[in-house]
Amino acid sequence: MKAKIRRFTQRDHRQATELWRSCEGLGLTDSDSHEGIRAFLRRNPGLSFVAERDGQIVGTALCGHDGRRGFIYHLAVARTVRREGIGRTLVARCLARLQSIGISKCHIVVYARNRMGRQFWKAAGWVERTELTLLSKPSA
Repeated sequence: MKAKIRRFTQRDHRQATELWRSCEGLGLTDSDSHEGIRAFLRRNPGLSFVAERDGQIVGTALCGHDGRRGFIYHLAVARTVRREGIGRTLVARCLARLQSIGISKCHIVVYARNRMGRQFWKAAGWVERTELTLLSKPSA
């Protein structure tokens, strides 16, 4: 049975979090709380998607933008359904939505230790930007 792709809604948070926790290489922070995801979805309406099969979420992609560049976070696919094209379909849906609102470039952040994730993105044609360094600081 093929997975159904639909928009990510706040009601998906619990199942999505369970999937994210089961996926190696994916990190969760306070921003992934119920309220954090609610704020993200409100700020980026219609850009994030889930893949669902038999009432269970088997894939997710959070997508947003800063007005210039898109960002995809938490692309996750359940181990039991990997290699079925779900990840590629979720990414394609995100990129199409970004394009429809005039955002023509998208970035992702992948942990350096996430070998499988890095292989997925490179195989999909994404380019590793070795000339950049990501820096972070809490706002509080």
